Amino acid sequence: MPQQSTKSHLDLAVAPKRPEDCAVVIFGASGDLTGRKLLPALYRLFATGATPERFYICGAARSGMSQEEFRAKMRQAVENKGSDMTAWDDFAVRLHYQPVVYDQAESCRALAARLDQLDQEHGVGGNRIFELAIPPALYQTVAATLAQAGLAGEERGWRRLVVEKPFGRDLASSRELNQAIGRGFNEHQVFRIDHYLAKETVQNIMMFRFANAIFEPLWNRGYIEQVSILAAETLGVEHRAGYYEQAGVLRDMFQNHMMQLLALVAAEPPSLFEADRVRDERTKIFRSLRPFPTEDLYDYLVLAQYEAGEIDGQPAPAYRAEPGVAPSSLAPTFATMKVFVDNWRWQGVPFYLTSGKRLTEKLTRIVIHFREVPHSLFRRVLGEDIQTNRLVLDIQPKEEISLYFQAKQPGAQVALRTVRLHFSYQDQAAQQGVEAYEKALADAMLGDQMLFWRQDGVELCWAFLDPVLEACESCGDRADRLHRYRAGSWGPRDAAKLWPGHPYNYPVG
Repeated sequence: MPQQSTKSHLDLAVAPKRPEDCAVVIFGASGDLTGRKLLPALYRLFATGATPERFYICGAARSGMSQEEFRAKMRQAVENKGSDMTAWDDFAVRLHYQPVVYDQAESCRALAARLDQLDQEHGVGGNRIFELAIPPALYQTVAATLAQAGLAGEERGWRRLVVEKPFGRDLASSRELNQAIGRGFNEHQVFRIDHYLAKETVQNIMMFRFANAIFEPLWNRGYIEQVSILAAETLGVEHRAGYYEQAGVLRDMFQNHMMQLLALVAAEPPSLFEADRVRDERTKIFRSLRPFPTEDLYDYLVLAQYEAGEIDGQPAPAYRAEPGVAPSSLAPTFATMKVFVDNWRWQGVPFYLTSGKRLTEKLTRIVIHFREVPHSLFRRVLGEDIQTNRLVLDIQPKEEISLYFQAKQPGAQVALRTVRLHFSYQDQAAQQGVEAYEKALADAMLGDQMLFWRQDGVELCWAFLDPVLEACESCGDRADRLHRYRAGSWGPRDAAKLWPGHPYNYPVG
């Protein structure tokens, strides 16, 4: 009789690798992203021993600010996250600040001299990460001035450029941005960040599919009827009205986050769990997207904008009443899109992608709807309608996986009930995960690009979306095609007509 393995799940874990010594240079260090996300993430990495043994952070921004003022501001930002401040004093001595004018090479050369000085003070050998926490319009400018100041070359240590989304606003501008970055940085140096990819449950999709023999044989058109991907927010545009008025929900969410979630669900297994092999498979999915039928656009797409309503018992203004939004704005804040992947595995299976602001709850969820049983032998006692199996992958705010299936209702009567098998990352048995930005920054330090966009993927997604954007924004009845929905609802009722699994039709959980 074969001996049962005594290995625990901990034996299958790979010990985390500590990054090489490096500096993290944050452009836009006085801005919102740095305070809300970057510094709290870097502090937690430091407090848990996940940063290099020797490293420092240099904030760079146009704001006139002393080093002491910068440290005080960052301390407040970290405290606002409820962090344990025990390690703060050791962390704070690694925090520095240098004012910089983004479009002046002379200013960047002054930054280069300061970094050389800090390298010596902290014993860092020249490895540097440049994080662009700045408005997208400045990406090309900063990339160019970094190159002019000699900060992009890898003669003394590696140099990496971390670029936040959006990567352009269409295919042409994306290519222009890439060409500008490419004048100073090679592709292996560019890390296009998508924090959705760094979420624990998103990372787990590949593990779930390819490490379990019971799911992958069913992961195809023969057993799956439809796939739905929902990214719902309760927030409105907040302080981003200037950007959102130009972008709308399609540019803001669909070109990046929604496409990546689709690719993770639909991709073929890579031959090895390595960055470029995994990204190759995601790119194949983008190449296989069926061109959007713009002649029948609104049979496959619903766009909408939120009106006044109520969120968590508090009044929420209409989008057009938000500060910075035009009173007659036609920017969509909600979209449902029906997409097909033309390959052997997924031919004919619809993927429903939905994202919107000011919805009922904050929720990112992927639902795999399996097909009905081919023959209902219980139809004489239960009828023909037996609820199909569903696999639900919840990404945020809860991180959990649920499988819904049918079982007999206890008792003398013959009846079915839906039963749920459930795993939660919050369970005591689960390992403590890391925040998305912590994972992304740690991977950038390690040089691991698996969870970052590659330029060919960016361009393929823009090539898919460009005709949709052009058709939507140039049609004569654009205003009539933009539906309305009450803030605090699940969006317009017309979305439920397009997507059978819409929460109006098919509540889950």
